[in-house]
Amino acid sequence: MMFLLAAIELFFESTMECSIISRAGQVLARGKLVLKYEDDGEIRLNLETRGGKLIEGGVVDQDGNLESASNVLFENCFATWRMTGLTLRVNISS
Repeated sequence: MMFLLAAIELFFESTMECSIISRAGQVLARGKLVLKYEDDGEIRLNLETRGGKLIEGGVVDQDGNLESASNVLFENCFATWRMTGLTLRVNISS
C-alpha cells in the first residue's frame, strides 16, 4: 500500500495541468489535479482551477485506485457547470 501511494505521489509531483472542456469544445476552466491529505489519513483527489475554485473529488481507494475518486470529481464538475459530456484533458510534464 505505501509503495503504491508513494508512486501516486510521485506521479502527481509532475506538473499535471488540466482543462475542463465542454461537449462543444469550449474550455470552461484550466487548473491542476491535486491530492489532499485529510485529517483522518485519507487522500482526496481534487481539482484546483486557475480562477481559485476548488472542486472536491472523492477519496482514493486503499489500493491506490482513482476510479471512485474521479467519479465523485466528475459529479462535482457537473454540479459546478451544470453540463454533461465534459472532458478532462490532462497534460503531464516534469
